[in-house]
Amino acid sequence: MRYSKSSPTVNAGSMADIAFLLLIFFLVTTTIASDEGINRKLPRECPPNVDCSTDLNERNVLRIVLNGKDEILVENELVSVSDIKNLTKDFIDNNGEATCLYCNGKQATTSSDKPTEAVISLQNDRNTSYTLFVKVQDEITKAYYELRNAYSKNKFNKTEDSLTPREMKEIREAYPFIISEAETKYIIR
Repeated sequence: MRYSKSSPTVNAGSMADIAFLLLIFFLVTTTIASDEGINRKLPRECPPNVDCSTDLNERNVLRIVLNGKDEILVENELVSVSDIKNLTKDFIDNNGEATCLYCNGKQATTSSDKPTEAVISLQNDRNTSYTLFVKVQDEITKAYYELRNAYSKNKFNKTEDSLTPREMKEIREAYPFIISEAETKYIIR
């Protein structure tokens, strides 16, 4: 019997081709979720020759302005992003009582008549950063979710996850998400 000192070899020439094809396949088929945006339901289009404007009591509108320097003004008072959620909650859910919304010793602002009439007016400058705009939108949304969750626990003794569609509809009607993104007026020279 004769023994050879050389070991058997595997032809690895096609391994690099297979690895390259797999890499291309995964790069092409994989999606990377990097889209940022705000999920909102737009209002229905107003029919022609119909006045779709609504008269609002000034007391029921909370004005939030984002200026070009990325500063936040709530009813003409400078606030931080972290204040938005609580200010929004206090404005919306006050049981019709006039309360001090943001008191710094100068001015007291009253709250809305009731949650179903509360409107958040968000206005931004063209130089406002998108990051700040999204952060403010997130804080407003958190305020509504917290109010709805508290209502769910008090009324149905359930968390939002275990509600029936009818109960969910009732909560949304009790705390409707009403936000007006006002247009900024610019002077063109």
